[in-house]
Amino acid sequence: MSQPQLHRKLGLWTTISIVAGGIIGSGIFMKPAIMAGQLGSPGLLISVWIIAGLITLFGALTNAEVAAMFPETGGQYIFFQKMYGDFIAFLYGWAGFAVFNTAGASSIAYVMAQYLEYFVVLPRFTPEVEKSFSFYIPFIGTIFPLQNAGVKSVTILTILTLTLVNYISVRFGGALQVIFTAMKVAAIILLIGGILFSGDGNFMNLVTVDSSLLPHGRALFFGFIAATGGAFWAYDGWNNITFVAGEVKNPQSVIPKSLFIGITTAIVLYVLINIAYLYVLPIGVMSKSVIVASDAAVVVMGGVGGACIAVLVMLSTFGSTNANLLAIARVSFAMAREQRFFSFVGKVHPRFNTPGNALVLHAIWASLLVCSGSFDMLTDMLIFVSWLFYGMSAVGLFVLRKKFPDISRPFKVPGYPLVPIVFCAFTALFLVITLYNDVTNYTTGKTPVVNAA
Repeated sequence: MSQPQLHRKLGLWTTISIVAGGIIGSGIFMKPAIMAGQLGSPGLLISVWIIAGLITLFGALTNAEVAAMFPETGGQYIFFQKMYGDFIAFLYGWAGFAVFNTAGASSIAYVMAQYLEYFVVLPRFTPEVEKSFSFYIPFIGTIFPLQNAGVKSVTILTILTLTLVNYISVRFGGALQVIFTAMKVAAIILLIGGILFSGDGNFMNLVTVDSSLLPHGRALFFGFIAATGGAFWAYDGWNNITFVAGEVKNPQSVIPKSLFIGITTAIVLYVLINIAYLYVLPIGVMSKSVIVASDAAVVVMGGVGGACIAVLVMLSTFGSTNANLLAIARVSFAMAREQRFFSFVGKVHPRFNTPGNALVLHAIWASLLVCSGSFDMLTDMLIFVSWLFYGMSAVGLFVLRKKFPDISRPFKVPGYPLVPIVFCAFTALFLVITLYNDVTNYTTGKTPVVNAA
């Protein structure tokens, strides 16, 4: 009797929604204010979103060539295996499960639960009870599992619900992704149009620099790189589609198309929404905003604007959580199929033809990270590692071109070798400056503040 296998059920619209839906989460509603303070110039702010988007697209197209060569479930785990061998692939797979994949999904779901409190006051313990139970984790800090119990409960319920959907049917999970991606893209377009055609702003804000914020010389360079890092965070999630390559119809054609369309959609929306923010909020005012999207909407719609943004962020983060949960378990599944992870994780559900055990394990671990309240700290600590893997993936394209010169390449990255070289150069610059800043902060005693929640 043959063993159940994963089936290719995901079409172009679903894969586009996985790319765009995985990218567009909470970052675009919060990061622009921080970036405005780092740059002090509307022109620089817009240019950062364009440059970071193009660099992200370069990285995605570089990965698309590899994905078209090896359209297998597991994505970058499979790529690293072909590029560098089993050990690097093993490290990537375990790091993804332990931290940056599961913690990333948890943190996105947590933001959704936080915005639910705009409408409903979620229960929580008294401060005394919250602080009564804590423990210290080396290199992470002290965590408080009972803090924000209501928010954490909703977060876990969201993770478990979406896991159940994807457990039962990859097609159902994909359809849900299409629906929520379409809803949040439509909502963002309505927000952009509502602000720009409101008549309540000033287009001169788009060219007016705040001299008190604008850095000069070396500070301008570091401010630009720091702002670019914020934009990279908002563009992250594009590689989810490579994890489910083994379940995509006609992957050699569909994956490159979905990456190009999905990332281009995100670039256009991100640039337009930043223009909308600037239209009603001068760069100096924008830099002081806590939730810039809400502040911009309030200018146009009054008190109801905050509620509209809360709904939009919840839609956005719900869809992004689903995109992540659908995809990330496939890495552990692929590892288990090769006896490099717990063997039961590599089993396909006999009825639903989904990697059911892998989905359940990821849901349990992600929920534990939510309980610990440590996932934000973990993702902050290992964003460096995540970008290191992105860079290694791009360098690996050159390895594969040399290692397998005659293998069929259904898709070739346009502009080779310039496109992957530019991506590698930017990634290296980002990693070096991030490392430099971390070392500088450490030697000067500026240690990060640990948040219990």
